[in-house]
Amino acid sequence: MFARIAACAVWLFAWPVCAEIHGATLSIPGVAATEGKTQVAPRQDADIAALSVGTEPAPARRAVSPQTAPAPETAPFGLAAERVSEGEILRKWMRVESEIREDKQILAHCREDASSCPLVAQRFLAIVDEGRARSGRARIGVINRAINLAIMPTSDLEQWGVADRWSAPLETFTTHRGDCEDYAIAKYVALQAAGVAPEDIKLVVVRNTDVGENHAVVAVRTDGAWVILDNRWLALASDRELWRATPLFEIDEEGVRQFMAPTAIPQLRDGAPASF
Repeated sequence: MFARIAACAVWLFAWPVCAEIHGATLSIPGVAATEGKTQVAPRQDADIAALSVGTEPAPARRAVSPQTAPAPETAPFGLAAERVSEGEILRKWMRVESEIREDKQILAHCREDASSCPLVAQRFLAIVDEGRARSGRARIGVINRAINLAIMPTSDLEQWGVADRWSAPLETFTTHRGDCEDYAIAKYVALQAAGVAPEDIKLVVVRNTDVGENHAVVAVRTDGAWVILDNRWLALASDRELWRATPLFEIDEEGVRQFMAPTAIPQLRDGAPASF
């Protein structure tokens, strides 16, 4: 009961907080965001799986034989993307990627010598290990939930005095504050550390067409399909269930790619719950 109350309070508190993600040289409007907070007791796999299906009961699914099972989707939203060779988003990613490598060195040292591991790294690794102890969708759900509840939603302007600043996970866990891309970056690193294959994790920038804001999330491929991790709620949503959201960029170890023809999200359902 207390965990549910905390989750609801987080969602309500996080909703109005926004911060910008700029990509001006690519003629993409500025980016805004919102987020979520506080640590809670771990849940069992069944509870995590329940979170992953959203707030409404999932419709019954017909069994699919191996011969008729759909092929795994290679990219989120089923959209092709082309590499970006310049622009503000690429520059920000290159800078934070360097900081992520430094964080990974610290985390690796902690694995070798826990006695000299910084407290902030211990807190991050505790989330990683909680996820590693599970598999599949439960692993993704527990990491999404733990990071959402570990960070206080705070705009970059309030925290750093600048419109947009991307932070590596240990910096975010040091301040306990961040905006949408800081949550997303922390999940991206934690999922890799927990054993999810790098090719199955993407940072994604989408545009909320309802309010004209951009937002950073994480897309993770599981069982051949992509699910979206958002800092504003605990449930996992299918990439095809985003409502009035236009995917702009996907980011990973290979760099930044811009989605082509992003206005057409295949099989977008008119009745899907709003995600932004």
